[in-house]
Amino acid sequence: MISIRQRKGVKTTEVSEDYAAQEANVKLGNELPSGYTTRRLWKLLSFTVGGTIALCIGLLTSVYLATLHENDLWFSNIKEVEREISFRTECGLYYSYYKQMLQAPTLMQGFHGLIYDNKTESMRTINLLQRMNIYQEVFLSILYRVLPIQKYLEPVYFYIYTLFGLQAIYVTALYTTSWLLSGTWLSGLLAAFWYVTNRIDTTRVEFTIPLRENWALPFFAIQIAAITYFLRPNLQPLSERLTLLAIFISTFLFSLTWQFNQFMMLMQALVLFTLDSLDMLPAVKKILNLKSDEHIFKFLKAKFGFGATRDFDANLYLCEEAFGLLPFNTFGRLSDTLLFYAYIFVLSITVMAALAVAFHNLSDSTSQQPPGQMGKCTILLKPETAYNLIHTILFGFLALSTMRMKYLWTSHMCVFASFGLCSPEIWELLLRSIRLYNPKRICIMRYSVPILILLYLCYKFWPGMMDELSELREFYDPDTVELMNWINSNTPRKAVFAGSMQLLAGVKLCTGRTLTNHPHYEDNSLRERTKAVYQIYAKRSPEDVHALLRSFGADYVILEDSICYERRHQRGCRLRDLLDIANGHMMDGPGDNDPDLKLAGHPRFCEEIKRNLPPYTAYFTRVFQNKTFHVYKLSRNK
Repeated sequence: MISIRQRKGVKTTEVSEDYAAQEANVKLGNELPSGYTTRRLWKLLSFTVGGTIALCIGLLTSVYLATLHENDLWFSNIKEVEREISFRTECGLYYSYYKQMLQAPTLMQGFHGLIYDNKTESMRTINLLQRMNIYQEVFLSILYRVLPIQKYLEPVYFYIYTLFGLQAIYVTALYTTSWLLSGTWLSGLLAAFWYVTNRIDTTRVEFTIPLRENWALPFFAIQIAAITYFLRPNLQPLSERLTLLAIFISTFLFSLTWQFNQFMMLMQALVLFTLDSLDMLPAVKKILNLKSDEHIFKFLKAKFGFGATRDFDANLYLCEEAFGLLPFNTFGRLSDTLLFYAYIFVLSITVMAALAVAFHNLSDSTSQQPPGQMGKCTILLKPETAYNLIHTILFGFLALSTMRMKYLWTSHMCVFASFGLCSPEIWELLLRSIRLYNPKRICIMRYSVPILILLYLCYKFWPGMMDELSELREFYDPDTVELMNWINSNTPRKAVFAGSMQLLAGVKLCTGRTLTNHPHYEDNSLRERTKAVYQIYAKRSPEDVHALLRSFGADYVILEDSICYERRHQRGCRLRDLLDIANGHMMDGPGDNDPDLKLAGHPRFCEEIKRNLPPYTAYFTRVFQNKTFHVYKLSRNK
């Protein structure tokens, strides 16, 4: 932001003008209290109405998402094991620690079980509080135990209602950020409406409730709102201190609840560094274990074309749709609600303003320009606007490159687009550029355009939302339910299970059995272990597979037909292909192979074991099977 420098000398004419202005102020002194009181009352009324709407729309969003979750699964009527299975992949792993804390005889024993855990990774004792972001599960379990609600609310509902409640905070924070940027709560209302109508692209909380991002993003939104307010010039000292406290607390909670927090913090550091470099920050405002993440850097290196890789972990990410490029149809959905068009409109204007101000600041031309012109530059790009502009651009690049990160961008897109449509500065710049500037036109545009869009959203999407709320479905996964029931009834409590990361998270939650590996992939030794366990889907001998599994203490191994005969991914991205490439073996099926890949000396283990040939039955005994899963018990005497 450009600061107006005080001039060294004052001309006589300027003195007389200032004196005349002071006299005029004295004459109007009697009229000031009445007008001042009216403005204060109007401001208070606007704040009360806007704040009430923010809270109401946040709560309505929370109830709406909770209702969709109930309707989709019939969650209140299915069995407990089905509820737990509905927490897919790592969601089940996180929820299992909440369940573990509740089942512990005392809180101290619960803490001890988490700090000295030997069931999540067999033959290893790990500190779960240090390794995983599960402080929220610990906190909730303590709350549930100490509050007098056990008779009225089941533990699972206390858990999911907390997360749906955080969605209310999330939407309220987005609403507040847009309001702060534009100066009107109408902007916040539009941001919230866009968030809900673009639900498919702004959140996935209703079907992946325990995911870390669903815990973390509400605190991240609070932090952005607090920083947006903090970057305003001329804050009162008390307001500034309270805002800094809000920034600290929200950043702390965000960092506790998401394992990817360091990447978001890096992005924010880049935002602030860029603003500082371009002299867009007020001068009060500037003071303020590699191995665990090396798979991410390998993934990024391969993703952005810095050489092909045969690294199993990097390819595992590269081949997942969630870590691929943002699908083009996303823009079609965002355009249906007019969000994408409004976003591009606002982004284009603010980028042009930012470039003009940055050029102005870097050329240090403020000393040659008259104050009136400097004032215009200041109006074009306030510090809080510049902060959110660079934020949304970085979020956009992140989302375009990695689909899983689109939820950061799309929610901020709602904020940024709604702010621009309600911003007097944006409309002033546009109307001046086409020579139609008029204060009344600005007022008309900044209120009429968002109101028309709100009416359009209500007309087009209200019937569909009502249909969603009335549509009833039911959770149905009989094969997985049968597997979990069999494990509970037919295996020892201390049995160790090997299998895919996603399935084993459910085994941990539903049966409490010990695992060889799990989906929280942020540990180098765990990644090595997972690659070794996944040799059950590679071309390896039964002796090798048995030795690998027994080295991790496995008593049982679960094979899944959906992985062994996978058709979801194309050739080269199936799990069996990734293993073949990592092992130096040629892939199955028609298609090219790298010239240095060789034919494997053994057939694929997951296929061959089903033939019950002596080399396999000597090491593995089938003890359970259904249409989806095959469970084998490992012999101990080999």
